[in-house]
Amino acid sequence: MSIPTLAVYAALTLLSLLTVTVAIFKIGQFRRLGLGRHREAEAILDDWLNGRPDEAQRKAGALPSVLGRVLAAVMAGLRARPADPHYGAELARQAALSELTQMGNRMRLLEAVVQMAPMLGLLGTVIGMIDAFGALAASPQAADPRLLASGIWTALTTTAVGLAVALVAYFVAAWLEGRIEDERQTIELVISSAIHGRVGRISG
Repeated sequence: MSIPTLAVYAALTLLSLLTVTVAIFKIGQFRRLGLGRHREAEAILDDWLNGRPDEAQRKAGALPSVLGRVLAAVMAGLRARPADPHYGAELARQAALSELTQMGNRMRLLEAVVQMAPMLGLLGTVIGMIDAFGALAASPQAADPRLLASGIWTALTTTAVGLAVALVAYFVAAWLEGRIEDERQTIELVISSAIHGRVGRISG
């Protein structure tokens, strides 16, 4: 196996380690941010909409989650300026934007892995084929199919590894993005519910 082929394998290994590292980081970050704590937000909205604003604001301030912080912002705005719901909506929008920015951190790294891994695999294939035919051309004896087969096997393996790394990164990114999108939609729902009331419960 040539040095360029080994370099391709090393790069693919680094990309796979990057995928695992980002996945672990994002899972830990989502836990720290408190994603998915919809039941607690539902209880806060119940208090708020049923005439218990002090209790609702206290619970929102004590809830270590994305929805808790957004609800605390919208409630603070609505209570500070009861006649101006746009003020509460703007404070909630700012809080939501801050939370969504944090949730989106490092996601581009996974997108880069999805794009780079197959290209590296293809590069390894091309390098392997060049090596195989180069060795065949340099052989003074009659063409040995085993030389060619060994080189082609090594070349195609890099493509398979590259595609495997890209697929894993794609599914990890899709799962993480799904959680972010679910939280974004829930944020919009709780802001609207706190300002205008609601017709249904928060799902999840």
